[in-house]
Amino acid sequence: MIDFEFKKPIVYPLSELPENILFDIPGFCNCNPTERLTDKPVKIKKFPVSFDQYQQAFDFVKSQLLYGNTYLLNLTMPTKIESNISLDEIFKSSSAKFRLKFRDEFVCFSPEIFVRIKDGEISSYPMKGTIDARIDHAADKIIQSNKEFSEHNTIVDLIRNDLSMVAKKVRVKRFRYIDKIVTNESELLQVSSEITGLLADDYADRIGDLLFKLLPAGSVSGAPKRKTLEIIKAAEKIDRGYYTGIFGVFDGNILESAVMIRYIEQVEDQFVYRSGGGITALSNAQSEYQELIDKVYVPII
Repeated sequence: MIDFEFKKPIVYPLSELPENILFDIPGFCNCNPTERLTDKPVKIKKFPVSFDQYQQAFDFVKSQLLYGNTYLLNLTMPTKIESNISLDEIFKSSSAKFRLKFRDEFVCFSPEIFVRIKDGEISSYPMKGTIDARIDHAADKIIQSNKEFSEHNTIVDLIRNDLSMVAKKVRVKRFRYIDKIVTNESELLQVSSEITGLLADDYADRIGDLLFKLLPAGSVSGAPKRKTLEIIKAAEKIDRGYYTGIFGVFDGNILESAVMIRYIEQVEDQFVYRSGGGITALSNAQSEYQELIDKVYVPII
């Protein structure tokens, strides 16, 4: 597990993993993946930051875009929530590709793969573009949107360049395919691409170096990466911590890892949900603010 700012990475042999860290990852799990802890209707009350507060950060990012200091930036905000279910119930009852409960500090139910390594091939699946599936012709609208195309294309190009630092024969295998995510409130469509490359035969001996060359994930930072990270820090004003970091398992041959989005943390006696979206020169503050709120959900039905 590696946090966004690289301040507190954690590595455990699976045989020594503490009992208060639970995970469910494709091919790896230390819990009962079919256990469902709650059948009661899930209720979440959201208390997002004000639009004025969001717009202040948004306008700062837009100014940096106009100066040419960044051309895509992932802007995130915390949303306080109240819920009738606990972190443990959220972890055990959520449906997601990747699930993690870290002590009593946070739970993550991520739909986004960071990188997957199998048989010497590395694959990344950047997710960029979200729309409410209930909107008429939602799939057509998000695919045909110039803003969404530009944003997604930028991330694909960034990830392709990132993978080229650690792999050869990097290519875009699938471009802008749609997944549907069912939440406690509705359904969302999310757009992803698949980018692959071939690793050197000794990749397993330098897996840590490989990961750190790719971090932080392009889909939750932006481009160009180094300068964009400086702007994120100035705009958001607080560390992200493990939110938008990564977690995963490596068994010496296969690596499965996820970006830590869809993330709820316990802050004193309050739940805080972290969410955000990509900002480009074509972005609209009201639309981006609504997307931030729409992403506050749990995948429990």
